[in-house]
Amino acid sequence: MPATPNQTPTACLALADGTVFYGHGFGAVGETVAELCFNTAMTGYQEIMTDPSYAGQVVTFTFPHVGNVGVNEDDDETSDPVAAGMIVKWDPTEASNWRATGELAEWLARKGRIGMGGIDTRRLTRAIRQQGAPHVAMVHNPEGVFDIEALVAKARGFRGLVGLDLAREVTCSQSYRWNETRWSWPEGFGQREGEALRVVAVDFGAKRNILRCLASAGCDVTVLPATATAEEVLALNPDGVFLSNGPGDPAATGAYAVPMIQGVLKRDLPVFGICLGHQMLALALGAKTVKMNHGHHGANHPVKDNETGKVEITSMNHGFTVDSQTLPEGVLETHVSLFDGSNCGIRMSDRPVFSVQYHPEASPGPQDSYYLFERFAEAMRQRRTV
Repeated sequence: MPATPNQTPTACLALADGTVFYGHGFGAVGETVAELCFNTAMTGYQEIMTDPSYAGQVVTFTFPHVGNVGVNEDDDETSDPVAAGMIVKWDPTEASNWRATGELAEWLARKGRIGMGGIDTRRLTRAIRQQGAPHVAMVHNPEGVFDIEALVAKARGFRGLVGLDLAREVTCSQSYRWNETRWSWPEGFGQREGEALRVVAVDFGAKRNILRCLASAGCDVTVLPATATAEEVLALNPDGVFLSNGPGDPAATGAYAVPMIQGVLKRDLPVFGICLGHQMLALALGAKTVKMNHGHHGANHPVKDNETGKVEITSMNHGFTVDSQTLPEGVLETHVSLFDGSNCGIRMSDRPVFSVQYHPEASPGPQDSYYLFERFAEAMRQRRTV
């Protein structure tokens, strides 16, 4: 079912249930096998593709105008795309934006990632919602030759993300310092100056803009790999510890991350977690996580703050969630999704330890939740005065 009449398909997407979509390939030539998800954001395709939380996933963009603002180095959330591939309705058009330094298709080709256009993304999104995030095989072949039987077999053979520790694959290889602040007009990115709060950020797949938000809130950030121990974290004498976003099954990453977090909690330090970091904190406190049907991926998700009644529009990217029914005594559910009631935030009742499932760094997305970085910084300042 080619999306455009009289044009030979050069890309193919095969789902594990045998459903096949044909389209137009762009970017790299090749094949990938992954989980398929959809993202409803209207902007930020470059940030989404370079978000380490998308490791092991092909992203379907429901917004049709993907590629029209090109690409530039400033919008990368890590050095290379991490998502396995991208699917769009319309083939990318020529870039038309003053910040563009390149074209999306050329960027994907250079980075080794497959793109596929000419797809009925509404139909594909409905399939994802109905059957859960499917396993898929996706191929770009300019000759238009596809072995459908082999592709379906590869999709069925994909092990999936349950039980998979991907944080170890996307984390930094060694520690480093971060002082770059958020982008602003007309200066661009800045540098933190003056006395700062010492923060250790544990990198489960950290986005650069999260680190920039910490720096903008007055933090001197030292980033450690996901496998860092509590002893290594505490040896830096931090004022607070940050747990980053990341991909994969939190229970799998928790095998080594949970003992580290539990060791940090014994020191009564402020702790702030986002996304996978939120799930890691919940596991360390005694809760459990579960795989979602199709997850939350977008920049328009309403979240209610249970303590203030305020509703925030947030960015989200996760396929697992904290089971709020398993939260132990002394751990409060602070935020919930207004889409499905799933857990979106927790905090300890007796100390400044908190986390959220969504992305307050807003890259891409709304900035309703930036106050969480300031809350973390204030908790560290108060601890310094004790």
